[in-house]
Amino acid sequence: MIIKISEKIKKNPITNPKEIAKVLQNILISEPKSEQMKEHFWGVYLNTRNNIIKIELISLGILNANIVHPRETFAPALESRASSLIVSHNHPSGDTEPSEADLIITNRLGEAGKILGIELQDHIIITKEKFYSFKENKLI
Repeated sequence: MIIKISEKIKKNPITNPKEIAKVLQNILISEPKSEQMKEHFWGVYLNTRNNIIKIELISLGILNANIVHPRETFAPALESRASSLIVSHNHPSGDTEPSEADLIITNRLGEAGKILGIELQDHIIITKEKFYSFKENKLI
């Protein structure tokens, strides 16, 4: 599902994880409370100038799990001719610390991106109030 975002957001290049975390937090809190308690996995697809081409909900999981596959993550990147992407998901628990599964899928997506020539710039875990950037924590 493609997420609608304003042209203003699309025009401004993404320069740090806080910017994209804020956009995704706003998307999350705009959903019904029952949906906020499910794990969401988004792809943020960027052009060569780091402008957002589109944001897509790749997978909607349950309270503490989500199924993520490189095929579904990179298909929108190929369709939109994105040069890079940022992936993000929420932790309904409120804890932004990455799980072992988060580390594994990030590495897998990074490897897939290298093969396709589409850089995985970051993986951001969000809650309603805070975020965790894999890139800032030197995990990408």
